[in-house]
Amino acid sequence: MIERCLGAYRWRRIQRALRHCKVTVICLVLTVVVLRGTIGAGKFGTPEQDFMEIRDHLIHSSRKRAEPHRVLEEVQPQQQTTSSDSASSNTNNANTNSYTEFDINTILKDEGPDEKPDPNKPYSLGPKISDWDEQRARWLRDNPQFPNFIGPNKPRVLLVTGSSPKPCENPVGDHYLLKSIKNKIDYCRLHGIEIFYNMALLDAEMAGFWAKLPLIRKLLLSHPEIEFLWWMDSDAMFTDMAFEVPWERYKDSNLVMHGWNEMVYDQKNWIGLNTGSFLLRNCQWSLDILDAWAPMGPKGKIREEAGKILTRELKGRPVFEADDQSAMVYLLATQRDKWGGKVYLENGYYLHGYWGILVDRYEEMIENYHPGLGDHRWPLVTHFVGCKPCGKFGDYPVERCLKQMDRAFNFGDNQILQIYGFTHKSLASRRVKRVRNETSNPLEVKDELGLLHPAFKAVKVSSS
Repeated sequence: MIERCLGAYRWRRIQRALRHCKVTVICLVLTVVVLRGTIGAGKFGTPEQDFMEIRDHLIHSSRKRAEPHRVLEEVQPQQQTTSSDSASSNTNNANTNSYTEFDINTILKDEGPDEKPDPNKPYSLGPKISDWDEQRARWLRDNPQFPNFIGPNKPRVLLVTGSSPKPCENPVGDHYLLKSIKNKIDYCRLHGIEIFYNMALLDAEMAGFWAKLPLIRKLLLSHPEIEFLWWMDSDAMFTDMAFEVPWERYKDSNLVMHGWNEMVYDQKNWIGLNTGSFLLRNCQWSLDILDAWAPMGPKGKIREEAGKILTRELKGRPVFEADDQSAMVYLLATQRDKWGGKVYLENGYYLHGYWGILVDRYEEMIENYHPGLGDHRWPLVTHFVGCKPCGKFGDYPVERCLKQMDRAFNFGDNQILQIYGFTHKSLASRRVKRVRNETSNPLEVKDELGLLHPAFKAVKVSSS
């Protein structure tokens, strides 16, 4: 009857569509059943339960897929470590990410042997120069933009210091070298002084005590605009940031060292002066005394034999190879007529101050005195002679040296921090505290020491 109503052709089309729908529904049911069984949601619970099971399954599957990647990342370093165990030490260094495990000596390589000096040729710092004053005067005249004086009685000064080309022999040494150079930069910035930090051994024959001499000569000749070169050992620190060197006092002097005339010229005492911090004028006289000073310096037999002479001739000197300080005492004591007239042995302030008699008194200084004095009341320089923080062994207990070096650094650093309203919590602490409240009128804050904007030299603090 339906066929008569719709027609044979249309009825067959409807039947075909119904069959297709049945097949589609059956496929859909089978697909759902297979899917539920595959993903583990085949318990035929409520739709909510099924949804929860499906979600948990998908999360778990994603974690499973991510796990091999993470495991692979973890396994690769282990494989590298395992393979490196059977490789050379160079391979170990190449693969490690740990600075504590890395052997720095694998990359610090010296290329080729040092040049061997001619044993038959007397040592010299360089070609003999006898007209340096004339050459320098001509250069200064031709280059007026680089005057050797940058203010009335204010010479252009270059502070020179340095350290070994290699890292220190103990891990903490480089940290204290960093503190030391930071300290020097602070002082030089406040006082209009240029600074040169050297890490190159310019002459292998003059290693150790003597390495400064070739460097000093090279800098004097390369910087004719410099009036004074200020040498300062790496283990010396500025502890009076407000003290300005009395330059006018040395207008007739070419070499200024901390020392005593009686101890040097009369007693010939090997500690009658100190060469860890000294001033040297850029002139012909200075080149000449460097030439006279250097011959005891070449390492080996010359230095050893010279050391025997110095021990024999100088009061209180132990037996060891020639050092630059003893050689200078010997040179001045035996040739006073030639050199003494241009040497100023300064003891009115601490151009060099022995740390053993100063550091324990810092709190007393803070309580009773003020920066700007430079002497025993508030020393310009504290020098840690014998501590040797960059070496393996020193002449004093390591703990004592490092504690006192921290105190000296903080003592000087407090004078910098106080400009900005801070200070160290104590001389033994690296932590700081605020000592001045913030203000909405910061330009009205009084600069008591005159260190914030010094015009080439700190404002003098009246000594009372």
